[in-house]
Amino acid sequence: MNKADLQAIMNTAWAFVKRNGFSLSEALKTAWRNFKLKVQMHTGIVRFYFRKVDGTLREAWGTLASNLVPETKGTDRKPNPTTQAYFDTEKQEWRCYKIANLIAIA
Repeated sequence: MNKADLQAIMNTAWAFVKRNGFSLSEALKTAWRNFKLKVQMHTGIVRFYFRKVDGTLREAWGTLASNLVPETKGTDRKPNPTTQAYFDTEKQEWRCYKIANLIAIA
């Protein structure tokens, strides 16, 4: 944990307040939850829950660990700061979710 991580968490929380109408408390909890999930996914497979755009709850098993994901070929996609990509270990495909919709890490 360094100053840049804390700054990113705070910036994410303020974005939740401005864009999604979260209270500051709720925004900080969600920002921290996203940060912790990303750190855990870099070390192994993690089970987490998020609300899909259609409103249903989704259980996901995902990872970002370099030894568990397939080799990615060059992509020309611009990163979207409102979503988090992950490798779905059940479907063996890349997926993403809106970071404001993260519910829990199991």
